[in-house]
Amino acid sequence: MMIAALVILILIPGLIFYLLRGGPRLPAETDAIIQRVMRGDLPELVTGETGHATSHGLKIWYERLEPTGAMRGTLLLNMGSGGSAIEWTPGFLRTFTDAGYQVIRYDYRGTGLSDWVKDWSRKNPYTIADMADDALAVLDALYIEQTHVLGLSMGGMIAQAMAIKQPHRFRSLILLMTSGDIGDPDMPSLSSRYFLGALLKGLPLLRYRLVGGEKNLIKERVAKLISFAGSDNLHIEETAETVLYDLRKRRGFNLKAVFQHQTAVTISGSRYEQLKSLPIPALVIHGTADQMIPVEHGKKLVAVLPDATGLWLDGVGHGWPVPNMDRVNDAILAHLNTHEHS
Repeated sequence: MMIAALVILILIPGLIFYLLRGGPRLPAETDAIIQRVMRGDLPELVTGETGHATSHGLKIWYERLEPTGAMRGTLLLNMGSGGSAIEWTPGFLRTFTDAGYQVIRYDYRGTGLSDWVKDWSRKNPYTIADMADDALAVLDALYIEQTHVLGLSMGGMIAQAMAIKQPHRFRSLILLMTSGDIGDPDMPSLSSRYFLGALLKGLPLLRYRLVGGEKNLIKERVAKLISFAGSDNLHIEETAETVLYDLRKRRGFNLKAVFQHQTAVTISGSRYEQLKSLPIPALVIHGTADQMIPVEHGKKLVAVLPDATGLWLDGVGHGWPVPNMDRVNDAILAHLNTHEHS
């Protein structure tokens, strides 16, 4: 007992120090940039046509961004689990509007300015197919007959379900870090070591959320970006503006939506049989170090889809944005341009 007590006494200070001082080191200018953004006027991050579609009795918020110059086509964006439309950064959106594409982004049910689901339970969950209906309702509300669709992680699963339901509406798919069957028994399973490592890595970031306040929530987002993609392409001011805009004008982050979305993912089942005959060109992008959805899922999608190509990002894990976004953006644009009038 004495030895155990001594071990605990030794470990507790170390744990406290890790929680207070651990995690990625923020750039020296972080505080000054955050203070400047908090004191100034926030830029308007929603500049397009906005509205609500109705799906399964829920209101789904959307924004349509017009292209610069003549329109080449339309691109619909599906964010990852728990994410809202505001998480697509201005720079990423400009990549496509500047290239002549009308861009549509929307808030999933449970996020942003869409309805938050109050009667959800594990016995009464919604599904990936239901969320695909939400996205199709947005296209209907905007009278969009055909589009490309880009989906990240869970958003890629929704994109697949949309294309299976109404294949005639999609010029192409861009599927990032996703799967045709998250429960595929032939795929590598997530190791307990990964979950433990992810938990320990994320613990120091909890201090920002526990302390709370706008400044700390911005720091939390900056720290998460650094821990995944490094600081080479970090835009602290843009990150601060996005977090503040979300908190002040869009109701902020809904933790309940994460659990609801993850449940939708786990009960969605396999789409491989339907994907085998899907007549839509697809670009599959996946990081080789993804331990949340291992790259084997992406490679199986390329093997199953009749017209798919893969782009494998060496050493990249599961997250967004990825390191070297220019390469990813260029690949997506090349894919869009190839299949816009094919």
